[in-house]
Amino acid sequence: MSLFETDSWSATIFTGEWTPAHGGDAPVVSPASGAELGRAGSANAQDVAAAAERAAAAQRDWANVSFEERAAVLRRAGTLLQENGPEIMGWLRRESGAAQGMAGFQVHVAASECFEAAALASQPYGEILRTGKPRLSFSRQVPVGVVGVISPFNVPLILGIRSVAPALAVGNSVVLKPDPRTAVCGGAVLAEVFRQAGVPAGVFQVLPGGLEAGEQLIADPNVGVISFTGSTPAGRRVGEAAGRHLKRAHLELGGNSPLVVLDDVDVDAAVSTGAWGSFLHQGQICMTSGRHLVHERVADEYVERLAAKADALSVGDPEESEVALGPVIDTGQRDKIHAMVTSTVDAGAKLVAGGSYERLYYRPTVLDELSPGGPAFADEVFGPVAPVMRFSSVDDLADIARESPYGLSLGILTSNPMRGMEIADRIPSGIVHINDQTVDDEAVAPFGGVGDSGTGSRFGGTRANLEAFTETQWVTMQADVAGYPF
Repeated sequence: MSLFETDSWSATIFTGEWTPAHGGDAPVVSPASGAELGRAGSANAQDVAAAAERAAAAQRDWANVSFEERAAVLRRAGTLLQENGPEIMGWLRRESGAAQGMAGFQVHVAASECFEAAALASQPYGEILRTGKPRLSFSRQVPVGVVGVISPFNVPLILGIRSVAPALAVGNSVVLKPDPRTAVCGGAVLAEVFRQAGVPAGVFQVLPGGLEAGEQLIADPNVGVISFTGSTPAGRRVGEAAGRHLKRAHLELGGNSPLVVLDDVDVDAAVSTGAWGSFLHQGQICMTSGRHLVHERVADEYVERLAAKADALSVGDPEESEVALGPVIDTGQRDKIHAMVTSTVDAGAKLVAGGSYERLYYRPTVLDELSPGGPAFADEVFGPVAPVMRFSSVDDLADIARESPYGLSLGILTSNPMRGMEIADRIPSGIVHINDQTVDDEAVAPFGGVGDSGTGSRFGGTRANLEAFTETQWVTMQADVAGYPF
């Protein structure tokens, strides 16, 4: 079977049906070859305002649908993702540059998000409260109404559906604005999956677009909550704009996640873990291991083996062969990566692997002897770069780790997990993995960062999703109308 039986998505947006956008259209480009794969609709403010109005009207009926029916729709969506996995993976490879394994992982997690959301629909959604009066008092979680989702290019399928699926499950309608660079694998795929799964027209809409579309989505009075995933600078602007409208914004932002390598580790195992954490999907993951903090007693050996690992990894077109790394998304991202690498070397770091590129294919890179102020150590690179800094004591390590304003994910490699937990208690982070690298995501687990990495766990797991996509309402009931002395 085929998810896209026709090219109905071509030059259109999804409003419950595929329709032309007032903002025109934009090319869908392969980062591997530079070839134009088609054209996707490009929404403007007028398109977003109309979509939000449709979503508000459709949401009332969707919220009144039984939880069994909403759960069944979510289960069908998960099954459709699985059944159409090869086709969706093809789009992920062509449009986002994902290698085969990364594309398969996205399809797997996206289906899991739908199945977990289906279970969310039947969860208890309130609690009985004590009251000093002769009445029933309880709280309940009710849908917010319309949820606006703004998703990025890097892991487009997962980072869209992890908000879309739970928001739909608890009775909201959703307007999704995917990054226009991944308008098909991050947008059209989800539109077609939920359409075929039976989501009513207007309840889920997909509008790729630029800054104008995003600003309208945040400001629109019909939209009650914004779920944003992207860079920290962009997230600050989203949060400020949402605050002006007294609107909740769930912000999952950048990271510069430390991978701590203690002196009691198996170095070979640590190198494999560190390479995966930094080079997976060309380092274009918010949880990427962005800082390797390595004990000085094992640092020389670790750096030497990590550099050898980087030099041995294959880089190329994931459509043509099974490669470890594909292309980065575009020239702007490539040039940003390269500028950070070269400026870090200019600041005194040692380049021991990589640091070069051909077209959009950036070689996995290892930098050693960094200082805390080095650009590739202080800032998020968002590329296949492993900056290494040495430490001599746990106090030294904790001070270095805490210097970063980011706090998304933390990996600690040690033969003594309890020692790892003691270190984790000293480093602020939304996620901690002891004896694993920093990149991990499961639909059943809460996800989010602290500090410059966002506003905490706003996705994943029953509690986080209910808090993110519902409002808490207090209700009392009593047998007779209350009497008062007035």
